[in-house]
Amino acid sequence: MRVAFYAPMKSPNHPVPSGDRLMARLLIRALELAGHEVEVASEIRTYAATPEAAAALAPAISAEDERLRLKWQSAPRPELWFCYHPYYKSPDPFGPAISAEFAIPYVTAEASYAAKRDGTGWAAQQQRVGEAVLQAAVNICFTDRDRVGLSATFPAARLAGLKPFIDAALFEALPPTPDPRRLVTVAMMRAGDKMESYAMLAKALRLIESRTWSLSVIGDGPMRHEVQVLFAGLSGRIEWLGALGAGEIAKVLGRGGIYVWPGCGEAYGLAYLEAQAAGLPVVAQATAGVPAVVEAGATGLLTPDGDVAAYAAAVAALLENGETRDVMGQAARRFVLEERSLATAARALDGILRESAGTGARE
Repeated sequence: MRVAFYAPMKSPNHPVPSGDRLMARLLIRALELAGHEVEVASEIRTYAATPEAAAALAPAISAEDERLRLKWQSAPRPELWFCYHPYYKSPDPFGPAISAEFAIPYVTAEASYAAKRDGTGWAAQQQRVGEAVLQAAVNICFTDRDRVGLSATFPAARLAGLKPFIDAALFEALPPTPDPRRLVTVAMMRAGDKMESYAMLAKALRLIESRTWSLSVIGDGPMRHEVQVLFAGLSGRIEWLGALGAGEIAKVLGRGGIYVWPGCGEAYGLAYLEAQAAGLPVVAQATAGVPAVVEAGATGLLTPDGDVAAYAAAVAALLENGETRDVMGQAARRFVLEERSLATAARALDGILRESAGTGARE
């Protein structure tokens, strides 16, 4: 089946790495592994920080819409439109209308709707998202939190669940050689939730400064200096590795002992799955979408939202109890390699499309 794939928030071909870009690429690979032909329909990014910025995108959106329609007058048309991550700041202005015109299924993944934004200038964008969710043959949700949110707002919407996943091939090929005292984290250095998580991590590590540990930090970004300031006084125990490629990240994780990232406001966090695939137990907060990727008490420890002391105590507990750490690390690796792999996701995704959208890969 020919699939037109569109990610209005960030194209899978965008030059800046992010979890959003990674998941878009993973979905494309899962679709292809299931036997579908996938084409990125458009590189137009509809993300807008303000309602005024959203309105300014109208000419570019209109031109792109015309280009797509002209293209498919002669080229083979898609048989399904797949939109990843539409929300009020980056709705899908193309897929719903094109799907209706071509009489093809429209599918979303990780769609979200924030009712509280209706009265803050975003009503027009919100309406686009709501109409798309209701039109969709199926809306694929990665977390129970997202599924409950869509169901409560749109009871008539057709929903299905697909658990977050990664391509674990790199990790499967590298047997872990853990240093039990080495903590590892992987995260961009930018304002907002990321900075809040770094701040919480720094506070927690100060509470257990008397214990033996080191921290390897993989990541970079516009707030690198501010992040490093947060850890002032602990600098002799921090290894700042900067941005690394996927292969190097896998190697660093494989040499780690515990993955530490509070996950403030985390949608779910693919980095948690990568760390577990490398055999690291996770210490995070039981907040937002984190419980969708870490099995509390089995593959890691999840602490109450905002409780720095509890978070520090959880890290200390795994530092002090080698047996628990090892058991959790082994369980974490099995969890990802067996349950959250690309192959597993490809089968599940194809099943959703066959059942909900009435489609399937050509036999």
